Amino acid sequence: MLKLTQVQTHYGKVRVLNEVSLTVGDSELVTLIGANGAGKTTLVRTISGLVRVTSGELSFNNERIDRLSPSDIVVRGIAHCPEGRKVFKDLTVLENLIMGAYARGRKIDLQSELEEVYKYFPRLKERKNQKAGTLSGGEQQMLAIGRALMARPKLLLLDEPSLGLAPIIVDEIFEIITDISKKGTAILLIEQNVNLALQVANRGYVIENGRIVQQGSAVELSESPQVVEAYLGG
Repeated sequence: MLKLTQVQTHYGKVRVLNEVSLTVGDSELVTLIGANGAGKTTLVRTISGLVRVTSGELSFNNERIDRLSPSDIVVRGIAHCPEGRKVFKDLTVLENLIMGAYARGRKIDLQSELEEVYKYFPRLKERKNQKAGTLSGGEQQMLAIGRALMARPKLLLLDEPSLGLAPIIVDEIFEIITDISKKGTAILLIEQNVNLALQVANRGYVIENGRIVQQGSAVELSESPQVVEAYLGG
C-alpha cells in the first residue's frame, strides 16, 4: 500500500530524513520508534505532503504521490492525525468532524458517517455542540482521530496519540486504534510509549538521526537488546 524508497528531506540545508525506506501493507498496523528529534514527525509530514521530498520516491497504491499537494494526498486515502491534536478550537465538535469529510465532496451520507465515528467515541456525540477548545485533552485527541476517520482513509497516520494523556484515557484510545486496524484501516503509528506501541503493532521500524537502523516484527523488536536498552527501560 504505502512505500517509501530512499526518501530524503531537508529543512533548508539541514537533512532530516536520510534515505528512509519503509512499507505499510493493507490493514497493517506499523509503528515507528525513535527518540525526540529522530525524524518521526517529519516522516509522517512527508507522507502527507506537508514536507517535500528532496530525493527518493513515495508511492501509495502503486501511484507516486510525493509530487502531489496535501489535499490530493487526502483524496487518495491518507489521513494525518498530527501530534498535539490540533483541533479547530473555535469550532464545535460537530463542525470539526464535518471538516474531516470536506475532501470527499457532497456525495456522502454525512449523518451515517458521523454515527460511525460516534460508535468509537460516544463522548463526541454528547458534546457535538460544544466548542472543541473547551474539551479535555483526551476528548480533543478523540476528536482529532474522529476527524481523520471522517475522511474514510485507507491509511491513517497517527502522531503521538497518547501524548499528555492520563493512563486510563490512553488505554481507551489504544483499544479504539486496535479496533480501527482490525476493521481494515492500515495505520502508521508514532508513539512515545514504545512498549504499548509494540503490543498493538504488527511490525515496526527504529529511526535514529533520520535513518532507519532496525526493523522487524513487533515481537522481534520487543526482544531486541538495542530496543530494550534504548526504549524499554533496559
